[in-house]
Amino acid sequence: MKKSSFVLFFSILWSFMAKAQISFGSKPFEQRDENPVQWSFSQERLSDTEYLLTFSGKIAPKWHVYSQKNPEGGALPMVITYTTQGIELMGESQEEGLQKAFNDVFGANELFFEKNIKITQKVKLTDPNVKYIKGEIFCQACIDVCINLKEDFAFSLDGSVAQVEEKHIDARSQDLAKNLELPLKNKELIEETKKESNWTVFILGFLGGFIALLTPCVFPMIPLTVSFFTKQSKTRRKGIFNAFLYGLFILLIYVLLSIPFHFLDNIDPEILNTISTNVWLNVIFFVIFVFFAFSFFGFYEITLPASWGNKMDNASNIGGIIGIFFMALTLAIVSFSCTGPILGSLLAGSLSSGGATQLTLGMAGFGLSLALPFVLFALFPSWLNSLPKSGGWMTTAKVFLGFLELAFALKFLSNADLVEHWGLLKREIFVGLWFILFALLTLYLFGFIRFPHDGPKKSLLQYSKGRLFIGVLSGLFSIYLLLGLFGKNSLRILSGFPPPESYAFFPKEQSSGQIVFKDYYQGMAYAKEHNMPVMLDFTGWACVNCRKMEEHVWTDSQVKQLMQQYVLISLYVDDKEELPKEQQFDFKHRNGRVEYIKTIGDKWATFQEVNFSTASQPYYVLLSPNTELLSTPVQYVDTETYKEWLEKGIKSMVN
Repeated sequence: MKKSSFVLFFSILWSFMAKAQISFGSKPFEQRDENPVQWSFSQERLSDTEYLLTFSGKIAPKWHVYSQKNPEGGALPMVITYTTQGIELMGESQEEGLQKAFNDVFGANELFFEKNIKITQKVKLTDPNVKYIKGEIFCQACIDVCINLKEDFAFSLDGSVAQVEEKHIDARSQDLAKNLELPLKNKELIEETKKESNWTVFILGFLGGFIALLTPCVFPMIPLTVSFFTKQSKTRRKGIFNAFLYGLFILLIYVLLSIPFHFLDNIDPEILNTISTNVWLNVIFFVIFVFFAFSFFGFYEITLPASWGNKMDNASNIGGIIGIFFMALTLAIVSFSCTGPILGSLLAGSLSSGGATQLTLGMAGFGLSLALPFVLFALFPSWLNSLPKSGGWMTTAKVFLGFLELAFALKFLSNADLVEHWGLLKREIFVGLWFILFALLTLYLFGFIRFPHDGPKKSLLQYSKGRLFIGVLSGLFSIYLLLGLFGKNSLRILSGFPPPESYAFFPKEQSSGQIVFKDYYQGMAYAKEHNMPVMLDFTGWACVNCRKMEEHVWTDSQVKQLMQQYVLISLYVDDKEELPKEQQFDFKHRNGRVEYIKTIGDKWATFQEVNFSTASQPYYVLLSPNTELLSTPVQYVDTETYKEWLEKGIKSMVN
């Protein structure tokens, strides 16, 4: 049964986006350690003694800032402190535009701002001589790292310019501030920023295009199209040129499909940061992936309107460069029933993680993979003889992709479930459903299950070795899932796909077993005494990604062994325990702002800023006992990267 479902699918998605005022695309916030919140302050006079104060903040793309009302046990809430005497707060402050999402690490529904902050507070003057209302805002801004921010504010009540007075730094404070500076060696390593590579999404797009090549909609077109160019052209050189142009146009068409998302980026650059916690968008992606899966199973086809293909086919007869372009466009349209689900997966994956730029890279990889065979076979026509003939193996490939689509669909539903805490897909249920899917895939590959497009039934020995080999792998994977379901393994290779171990019917207790120092100077003294390298761990009690690193990376057996060779010094930048009075001091930051270092967290946050010019957590630094940097500091990374980083530090220490 054929359905022209493309228009319907995108109409539903676009309708949802319009109603929710959602658009895709995101520009990266390149300088993560600059202030991601720009504040402005204004006031309105309500009476002779009453004023309405407005705190307005513009948040950088992809960041979010936690509310004053964020529940206890979650990330750090915003705190607004008034230092002016002679005023009285009238009721609680009002916050506009709050977002709410479940945080599976802290097990709480958190409240936060995205894009804009607006807070209003009514105040009453108890001293008529008050001209300015001053104070400080403390807040936590997060992306894949978290930064604790402090901002001084000053409201002018008489129209004059409100200045934050410059505070004198006494000699004692200067000495204590100087003691925070480390005599770091190899300091140039700090300047080496480690940006996320976009090659990953390009490679995934390339693999997606390669998979599309194996489908019945595209594979038979390769020899037909290449033969057309080589035989219809007057010279072989002209045929190769036309085939190359054809491939170039295929690449161009798929790249052009991503361009509108860059323009939509100007409307709402924040949305890509919220897709992973947007319940209804995740549910829609779940429905779409299920829809794609059953099209791969052969119950219906997702096709563009036939008139589109006919028009493009007619246009391709024009000849010349224009005709070749329309030939490429015709291929894109008529092959949509096979490429559409793969492109849909690429769309969802890119938009939920990297934005319009990564979508373009993914589409470029997809188009390049799809275009390469047409160019290569035109260059080497004899290769055509080595191509396998079209047949039932392509139907098998489509069904295989259908099962993968269902597996990914469950991931999107799991995202929504985690946000709303429905309890529908706790870890055991999710893993159990994946086990069923891959067990069914195994049965299909061995011929025990059949779908509408499958040919005549065969005995097990009549199936190809490749199909049976994949069936064995699928069976082994389903056993791996079954063992994970009963706690026999940790499903480490699936990290990030199943719900966290804390979101389960039987939560697993996390314990790293690592003995740590929580004071730099004590830890460094121990390292010098035992001649051991040091790992500085700038962290926070309310740091989500710090906990994720500790639960999913530090628990790796090889990482554990490597970490035992270091003196681990964990410095909590949000520790609210006060320092002894004699250790409290005033500190002047690079921007001229003076901060009173009162708590342990204040001290270590300033220590991090002074020595490493950063204020984000998690942040990991490897040092020798004589304060020589052993490697470039890292932040939130995967297990393999972290392991290699630790190994590099040990080698540098030895050398």
